[in-house]
Amino acid sequence: MKITKIISNLILLTIFGLGIISCADKATPLSENNIIPKPLSVIEAGGSFTLTNETKLVGLGNASEINPVIEIFQSLIKPSTGFDLQKAESGESNVIVFEIESASQKSPGEYAISIDENSIKITASNGEGLFNGLQTLRQLMPASLEGKDLATEKIKIGAGQIQDKPEYAYRGFMLDVARHFFSVEDVKHVIDLVSKYKINFLHLHLSDDQGWRIEIKSWPLLTEIGSKTEVGGGEGGFYTQEQYKDIVAYAQSKFITVVPEIDMPGHTNSALAAYGQLNPGITVPEKGAVPFDRTELGVDGMATPLYTGIEVGFSTLDTDKDITYQFVDDVIRELVEMTPGPYIHIGGDESLVTELEDYIPFMEKAQAIVTKYGKKSLGWDEIAHAKLEPGAVAQYWAKAENAVLAINQGNQVLISPATRTYLDMQYDSTTQLGLHWAAYIELDDAYNWDPTELDSAVKRENILGVEAPLWSETITNREEIEFMLFPRLAAIAEVAWTKKDLRNWDSFSERLKKHTARWDAMGLNYYKSPKLVWEEKK
Repeated sequence: MKITKIISNLILLTIFGLGIISCADKATPLSENNIIPKPLSVIEAGGSFTLTNETKLVGLGNASEINPVIEIFQSLIKPSTGFDLQKAESGESNVIVFEIESASQKSPGEYAISIDENSIKITASNGEGLFNGLQTLRQLMPASLEGKDLATEKIKIGAGQIQDKPEYAYRGFMLDVARHFFSVEDVKHVIDLVSKYKINFLHLHLSDDQGWRIEIKSWPLLTEIGSKTEVGGGEGGFYTQEQYKDIVAYAQSKFITVVPEIDMPGHTNSALAAYGQLNPGITVPEKGAVPFDRTELGVDGMATPLYTGIEVGFSTLDTDKDITYQFVDDVIRELVEMTPGPYIHIGGDESLVTELEDYIPFMEKAQAIVTKYGKKSLGWDEIAHAKLEPGAVAQYWAKAENAVLAINQGNQVLISPATRTYLDMQYDSTTQLGLHWAAYIELDDAYNWDPTELDSAVKRENILGVEAPLWSETITNREEIEFMLFPRLAAIAEVAWTKKDLRNWDSFSERLKKHTARWDAMGLNYYKSPKLVWEEKK
């Protein structure tokens, strides 16, 4: 009996093993891809390319841009295949070619993929385009590639052509690290996740009433005092300048530009708690206040208590004092020194106790400081009440009329409507995390809209791009971030990348349902939306 059972088990294992090999041997036709965001054009051809441990990687063009992308591909393949793919100077058979065309007419981020039986070729005008092509190529390979279990000896990829380019140049995600603080490793994890969907800007909300999260050496109490708590009374935290630079460099390695935000003149209680001389005399609400003795710290007596609630609109910098503008200048100067990207976000939202006649000149002076240091200002849509500097961008989150004010000044807008893109909104009334002051946002709500349809005065040429913010009043850890991001970030990424006339819900939902096998392989904590028809997994 024991011998019979052993033989039976061996037969089952053999059949199972052959099933794995069979799946790896069979290429999915290119026309049946589940790529997210949807490419501009996919044309299927006969045959397939077989990726093995013998496949060589060839770079053509600027090596300084190509080699980092090749290294990302090598690190992607090895955990789930064991393949130790090597670079070669040239080759015509069993090669993957990464080419930067020096005279290319392709726009930044645009790419093309050509697949036949002998080779895969990704072409672009720069490293970002190659990276985007790589993110598409990874989705043409088995979902098991996203895991760490050795699953196959070869991978077949259907032949054909893909042409692709982004609809919007700015495709962003915002992480609020002020309401709850997240470690450097958590931020890097987020960068890894969003980069898979061709997100190319990471907006970090670095300060708010509940916490100051970035070291400013000329104003050390911002972190010595202002970073010491968060919503609900946790210990808070902050990034040293070296840690911030590390995040910026890591984002750059995934072709993501960091946009730091210091909210002002409102949402500033953490700064007022550290430096009372910035406070015009507005007091923090009792609910959520955390008072303590500051006499030994030598801080001005008007310093406010630290705050751990979630109500907004009660704080403001003193817009009449010279010291306030020295503070703004120093903070922006130190941020600029650490930030290679073009934008500094200066907030400007919900400053409800700042009179408009004070708010307008303050925001104009803050913009002028950003311009002085060679950057462009980003601000929430209220900023458009002020005169905008050339190149400044208003981020539409609440009021279309504010976006129109910016457009009428000749400035562009970044589209982040709270009712569509705010990833901290609950999916429905049963969702344990999140809020719903703007809306309940299910998966189809996050997908079925277009930036050009929000207001008749907001035209395509007025729009810089799309950004999905995740505010963190109720979000405390990595798993909760994942749950609120996915699947909605995939939906918004397609809105930002794919042309309007190529998008439709039926196509997206079918692709996404199959695409979630990748999230399963990654161990991602995602929301299984009832808007998708789920099949029972056997």
